[in-house]
Amino acid sequence: MDSLPLDISHPAVQDYLSLVRLQVLTPLSLLINIATLVVCSVIVKPSAGSIIKSHPTSISPSPSLISAYVVAICLGQIGYCTLLVVARKPETKHTQTTIVKGVGLSLVFANWLMALWAVCWVLEFFLLSTILLGLLVLCLLYSNIALLTYHPPTSSRPLDTALIHAPLRFFLILPLSLLFPYSLFITLGLYYSPSNPEDYGRFAWPGFGVTCGANLIGLFVIMMRRDIVWAVAATWICVSIWTARPKPAPVYITVILFTVLHPLALIGTLLYRRLTKREGRIALPTDEEHDTGAPNGHGPREIDAEALWGSG
Repeated sequence: MDSLPLDISHPAVQDYLSLVRLQVLTPLSLLINIATLVVCSVIVKPSAGSIIKSHPTSISPSPSLISAYVVAICLGQIGYCTLLVVARKPETKHTQTTIVKGVGLSLVFANWLMALWAVCWVLEFFLLSTILLGLLVLCLLYSNIALLTYHPPTSSRPLDTALIHAPLRFFLILPLSLLFPYSLFITLGLYYSPSNPEDYGRFAWPGFGVTCGANLIGLFVIMMRRDIVWAVAATWICVSIWTARPKPAPVYITVILFTVLHPLALIGTLLYRRLTKREGRIALPTDEEHDTGAPNGHGPREIDAEALWGSG
């Protein structure tokens, strides 16, 4: 027992142990996250949705649409966990590297932070919930940057794109674009009493700044990367904001505008890429056109000097 049959310091062994660790911790963290969200949304009173209704701001979302968004996040992570199970096969070596080096424990920490945030949210510890959401954004931002930098999505590996890149990016956009600024608004007192709905216009310009800034960032990403996931997520969040009425005019007009702009930007950039690819293709000449001896008039021919210059 003095020496193990395996060299633990070998990089391949380290990667394998990291993969096994992720195969255990990631599904466990997801289950804890789902259980906590269900308890805080259904069983506990006041629920997470009730807190949103009792603290309306200029960017308050529709609780039902946000719940559906969270369900989509969980479904994406279930697909990711399924990919984790089959990632031991030799033919999935690149997938193993993407999971271990690109995602790592970031998603595990993100699930724990999301679960802790839900508890703090229903307990109305808004300062702590804002801090947790900030950490959640940093954690997911790190993993997404690592994925895009060192393991970018490619068309040759569609499963990696659908089950690794897409769920991580979809998860990031919710706290980045909505949950963190919304919790920050409540922490700073930028909300009005639901018993005074006529005050909905208060703090309209901070809401305008947040929605406009977040959506401009999203629009830039969509146009530069032709990002379908970001387009869907950003449009979803915009719809969740303008469906929760009333809203001050600057915020309402902004989210309506970007609800239209995000899909248009995606479609426009996809069409532009397709057209530029088509125009960039150069039609190569056929072999017959290169055959200078062909009797079709394209090759060199004998010139009659007398006919050209006239006879003497």
